Amino acid sequence: MTKEREQLLKQLEEKFSASGQDLDTHLQGLLHANYITYWDYIKTDALLSLQQQRTQYPDEMVFIMYHQVNELLFKMMLWELEQVSKKEDLTVDFFSEKLYRVSRYVDVLASSFSVMGDGMSLEQYQKFRHTLTPASGFQSAQYRKIEFASTELINLIDNRFRATIDRDTPFSHAFEHLYWQAAGKDHKTGKKNALLSNFENKYRKDFIRFMKKYNETNMWTRFKSLPESERTNKKLLNAMRHYDHTMNVRWVMAHYHAAGKYLAKPDGTVEEATGGSDWRKYMLPKYQKRIFFPELWSKDELDNWGIDNLETCKIL
Repeated sequence: MTKEREQLLKQLEEKFSASGQDLDTHLQGLLHANYITYWDYIKTDALLSLQQQRTQYPDEMVFIMYHQVNELLFKMMLWELEQVSKKEDLTVDFFSEKLYRVSRYVDVLASSFSVMGDGMSLEQYQKFRHTLTPASGFQSAQYRKIEFASTELINLIDNRFRATIDRDTPFSHAFEHLYWQAAGKDHKTGKKNALLSNFENKYRKDFIRFMKKYNETNMWTRFKSLPESERTNKKLLNAMRHYDHTMNVRWVMAHYHAAGKYLAKPDGTVEEATGGSDWRKYMLPKYQKRIFFPELWSKDELDNWGIDNLETCKIL
């Protein structure tokens, strides 16, 4: 019995005693427990069973797995954002570290579109895509939650309605005027298409709960709650600007160009997205101007929003 082992046993006994449990019982359990394995810990078999094709075309599997990888990265982003949201003694270092983590995940997303954009047969995609209607990547609930967790709700409202909405506006009313509503509504009648209706039937209640949860704890509100001396910290400002630009310009433009490879025709016309939206206008940042942290950008930068140039993001 070494001193180190004796100390470990003492610490274990203190741990289990604190919750009214017996250390000897747990030690006896170890005699019968199997060792942990990689495949059990990662749940490899379950993970690899989640890819179910609707057609016989091999490249549909690329399409499915690529989007599943995206959803895993979205979950990682939400995991980091939630920690900033809940942090009581929020510091610049903690805030910056978490945002840089999130930015790295977005960097992976932004640089990964070649997997799908260059890695699928156009002929195969044009055939299996019709089995996906009216589903669309637009219906990623985690992506919408990332937006709610990142910025104040007013920054996600359609530009046409921002003047009529403030903090006293009911969340249900604000929800109907979010920028992405325009992708699923008839501009003349206001009727919602299947893309939007199905999405809202599944997630609307959850979204409104999430909007309320992050109303006072989103990244932009948390930033503004910091002392003025910390709000000028260059490390934090660079982390926020990088995240904002990478998420709302670089990644979106990578998605836009990938879509163009598969939906644009030689004669200059384009096909609708599987959800039926006008993906060219909906996706282009210069039209939507989705910006999480608008006050961190100059007027010239805001006017030219949509340029995929990360060099403009860094404050020297």
